Amino acid sequence: MEKRDIDYVLVPAGLLVMVGYHLWLLYRIKTQPNSTVIGINCINRRFWVAAMMEDSSKNGVLAVQTLRNNIMASTLLASTAIMLSSLIAVLMTSGNKDRTASAFVFGDTSPMGYSIKYFAILVCFLVAFLFNVQSIRYYSHTSMLINVPFKKMSPHLKHHHLTTEYVADTVNRGSYFWSLGLRAFYFSFPLFLWIFGPIPMFFCCFILVTMLYFLDVTCQFGWVAGVDDEEQSIVIESRAAKGEFASYQYHA
Repeated sequence: MEKRDIDYVLVPAGLLVMVGYHLWLLYRIKTQPNSTVIGINCINRRFWVAAMMEDSSKNGVLAVQTLRNNIMASTLLASTAIMLSSLIAVLMTSGNKDRTASAFVFGDTSPMGYSIKYFAILVCFLVAFLFNVQSIRYYSHTSMLINVPFKKMSPHLKHHHLTTEYVADTVNRGSYFWSLGLRAFYFSFPLFLWIFGPIPMFFCCFILVTMLYFLDVTCQFGWVAGVDDEEQSIVIESRAAKGEFASYQYHA
């Protein structure tokens, strides 16, 4: 077996582990949102939007300040991603043929192989940049929408739940794009180690998936008293739509 054959086996296997884990996480978020950190945060963001819009005259500054902090975090990640993309592009076009470390790499060390590795990292950072830009877009829209005085609207206009739900969905979309941009940064770790060979990249995928599992999955947290597990998400969504966020009783 040649050295480059190791890349054909371990690299697709490592990427399959990463993609398979995130597909499982997506299914878990859809079916059991209360067992994932992303699902719980999504529910709590709906409560936060309802609380901020309940009295926008008092909570307007707090809401805008919180959204500005999120915009700053997304801006930092977007700036870092585009800066790293520029750096990788310079490395790709430098034409440096001196590969002194190639002797220590057990895998493909051809110029084409290095170009593919750098291009994969470049695409990863560009995707992270685009996701974080979209996150900034949604947070910027929310900073205006969250101060809509829906209580002062005409009584015959039934915009109460429509407004709060729309703003909550906008906040959650911004958070989803921010999470996707962060995941793109996570994907860059094994791709970067791929430069040093497929074996470090393969083990990095397993270590990263293990770490992400403990960060993404949570035990029972924030359960409504007297409600079984199957009805939990239905009760939370229905009460959040009605603005009954203040009547929850939680237990650890």
